[in-house]
Amino acid sequence: MRAACGRMAARGAEAAASIILLVTLTFVLAHASPGGPAYAIMGLKVRPDTVAAVDHQIGADTALWLQYLTWWKHLLQGSLGTSYLLNQPVTGLLLGYAGRSLLLQVSGLGLGVILTLAGGIAHGKFYDTRFGRLLGAIEIMFYAMPGFVIGTFLALLCAGLLPSSGIADLHHAAPSLADRLRHLLLPALSLGLMTYSGLARYLAEGIAAELRLPYTRTALAKGLGPWAILSRHVLPNALRPLITLLGLSLPALAAGSVAIESVFAYPGLGWLLWRSALSHDYPLLIGGVLLTGLATILGNLAADMVNTILDPRRLYA
Repeated sequence: MRAACGRMAARGAEAAASIILLVTLTFVLAHASPGGPAYAIMGLKVRPDTVAAVDHQIGADTALWLQYLTWWKHLLQGSLGTSYLLNQPVTGLLLGYAGRSLLLQVSGLGLGVILTLAGGIAHGKFYDTRFGRLLGAIEIMFYAMPGFVIGTFLALLCAGLLPSSGIADLHHAAPSLADRLRHLLLPALSLGLMTYSGLARYLAEGIAAELRLPYTRTALAKGLGPWAILSRHVLPNALRPLITLLGLSLPALAAGSVAIESVFAYPGLGWLLWRSALSHDYPLLIGGVLLTGLATILGNLAADMVNTILDPRRLYA
């Protein structure tokens, strides 16, 4: 019990340090970029005296360290500030767009896990055969393709069969669940293929390595069937490092959703952050990065907990 509490306390401290480092670095990089909030609010042709007035109004003319401390003060009070560009509370904007992105990412992650398990098990079981090498080539092909290329390929492949833009048909005042799922399928499948291409090979190599160990031959000699050995012994051992990789892949999943949302005109958090970056909307950009970072850290914590349940020896590592 003491070991478990100590490990979780250490992971909590690491998570807190990661959040502080992430927010600090993002804040500095965002404010070091060319342009400024006045240009985001008033446009590029704004007069210098107007720029000075706007900067003074929002506090952008104060020292950078003072802006940083003020932003942390507001953050601890539960406020992420106001969007320079949209003039709306950042928290409300993020929550409004994050719901759609969360649905997309969870759907894509679910499809990716299914594809990874199916493809990785088949690849690992037939690792040194022509079929296994074919599956490996498919994994590398998708891994080498950027997310927007995968999305564009699927949109062209399924043209006329599935909708390739938006979240529902515009002519429907109250779109049905089936309509929303039809619009979600291609973006989610694009993210699923990205997840599959990054993880399936690791699972296949883990399964192939486990199948070469003496205990699998012993179990086979005792009369246990190949698929029983795979499901009861090989797969649990091969899944442990994959769960960690799955937690670490959350940032890539979030980054990939930005490209996928652009390809399929999907109004989610990725599209909102891309727009805020182009317009130097610092409060919205920093709030979005913080939200994404928190999701990533929590995902890694969840992966660590699942791995600990699968292998209690990690408590004493």
